[in-house]
Amino acid sequence: MEDKDLARIFENAFPNTLDTTVRWHDDGKSAKSKRHKIGSEDDGHWDGAQSFIVTGDINAEWLRDSTNQLAQYQSLAKKDKKLERLILGAINTQAEFVIESPYCNAFQPPPPSEVPPVSNGQDDSVHPAYEPTRVFECKYEIDSLANFLALGNQFYKSTGSKDFMHHRWYLAVDTLLEVLEEQAKPTFDSETGNFQGNEYLFRRRTQAGTETLNLGGMGNPLKGDTGLIRSAFRPSDDATILGYFIPGNAMMAVELKRAAEMLKVVGKSELAQKLQVRGESIEKGIWEHGVITHKRYGEVFAFEVDGYGSSILMDDANLPSLLALPVLGFTKREDKVYQNTRKMILEQAGNPYFLEGQAFGGIGGPHVGLQHPWPLSRLVQAMTSDDDDEISGALKAVRSSSRLGLVHESIHVDRITDYTRMLSLSRLAY
Repeated sequence: MEDKDLARIFENAFPNTLDTTVRWHDDGKSAKSKRHKIGSEDDGHWDGAQSFIVTGDINAEWLRDSTNQLAQYQSLAKKDKKLERLILGAINTQAEFVIESPYCNAFQPPPPSEVPPVSNGQDDSVHPAYEPTRVFECKYEIDSLANFLALGNQFYKSTGSKDFMHHRWYLAVDTLLEVLEEQAKPTFDSETGNFQGNEYLFRRRTQAGTETLNLGGMGNPLKGDTGLIRSAFRPSDDATILGYFIPGNAMMAVELKRAAEMLKVVGKSELAQKLQVRGESIEKGIWEHGVITHKRYGEVFAFEVDGYGSSILMDDANLPSLLALPVLGFTKREDKVYQNTRKMILEQAGNPYFLEGQAFGGIGGPHVGLQHPWPLSRLVQAMTSDDDDEISGALKAVRSSSRLGLVHESIHVDRITDYTRMLSLSRLAY
């Protein structure tokens, strides 16, 4: 790498997940692993390799974050058995989390780790109920479940290993499909028009509107027969305004279809068909209900819709995002609707969370306010461009804002030295 500063950032960031966030790993072969199983009456849970990957400065594991933290190592796993066991352990651990609390996004240390749980300090009322010694936070986010699928899909593609495809992983996939079925239901019965509520409710005692759901914890009404899946929260952990979150649905559609192809190879044709049908249904729903005509930009992807015709036009730096749709594999960079969307969300006239100042600019989001864009958005901008000047400009912006040698979560638009925490993973690794 010719740019020495970028090279140093990469050198620092690439191993950062391994250095700082692998809170517990059991390769599944040790004597201690076997002792955990003695006298167990369970159905194999916590068997095999296990890995607990925390989210940087928080001693809890987010499904989304742990998948992304390990993504840069997937291509190396076939040649490095320790990495392979680490990622295999992460898949097994995520499967246990999904089986026990599929609506939750962040989890406490696994019981076999003997690492004590921590409190998130919040006052939450959630249905379905969860065990707080097992769950750190229970915000239902569709991309959390999509990232569980993605971790296995990436591992299989990189290594060809089927070791994670055991009965616990299949049970987790079945549980995921049950959640998608429940969250595809409309607020009002399509035939009778009667209110039918939702299986998931979330209420938090808070002064921040983005931290809880309105209407008794259910969120705003959604129309049925769209093919789309409700998401109560965004990947930023902020509440959705309109529950059909398009980037999350796009990621779910892609990962369902990828998992279906993988399952066909191993002879699980019936399960593969279920995933394929659901993935195609979501994809069709996005093109039918998630694309709107903007008077300035033409046909664009909305950020959120409700199926009734209402839409939210914006983008957020957190992945999955509209900017990252080609990275997710949902559409090609050259697609006209994507290009229109990209133009819209990369300028203030089209995206209220495109933030610019004297020192830094990019896409931010409501999670950290209106003066802190995320360097992550500039990296995704580079990844979705074929313009050398745009790519160079984005990388230079990230380089100049990473004065401590790691990429920050967000940077103040007018002061490079005003930043929020450093990310525990490097998108530069991609």
